[in-house]
Amino acid sequence: MLANWITLSRFPLLLAIVLILYRGTPAMQVGGVALLFVGLMLDTVDGVVARRTGQTSLFGSVLDIAADRTYEIVLWVVFAHLGLISIIIPLIVVARTTLTDAFRSIGVAAGTAPFDQHRSSLGRFLVGSPLMRTGYAVTKVVTFCGLAVTLALGDLNGIVVAGGQSVQALAIFRATAWVAVFFCVFRGLPVILGTLRRHWGTPAPSEV
Repeated sequence: MLANWITLSRFPLLLAIVLILYRGTPAMQVGGVALLFVGLMLDTVDGVVARRTGQTSLFGSVLDIAADRTYEIVLWVVFAHLGLISIIIPLIVVARTTLTDAFRSIGVAAGTAPFDQHRSSLGRFLVGSPLMRTGYAVTKVVTFCGLAVTLALGDLNGIVVAGGQSVQALAIFRATAWVAVFFCVFRGLPVILGTLRRHWGTPAPSEV
């Protein structure tokens, strides 16, 4: 399936991006921003291809989420290790991701795709609405690419904003990082709370 191959192609891209962030020259790091943008945008491309070719599947849905999680966790950890953001951010993301994916596995085991597991209108809005999904995606792309640009340029120049004031670029992208964390946490709450409500106290399946 073409969509799955597109998703799988994101993993070697991520490895190349991390190597460039750590070992690349400033010029290579600037080029790496374009590679990072492509890797992030492929998350949208694989979904579009899957829907238009009628190749959507449970495996493809899970693979897509796995790729997203890998990008998020690796990039948050890398940027924290490089000193560009607080270590608190990857810790929050890792904790949220571990809980949501573990809880989602219950539904996946029953044959239900991750985004089809939400029953309440609020849960469907927070997790699957275009507003929340697009908002989260945009803040991640802006933050990751912005931090990568800041790293490449050494944050030597401030950004001129309204009134002629200059603000360091790093401060801007640290702020957007926290906005992304806000989206991350609030989109995860329906998964955690909904699973606890449905399965708390449910007896384990009988052994055959």
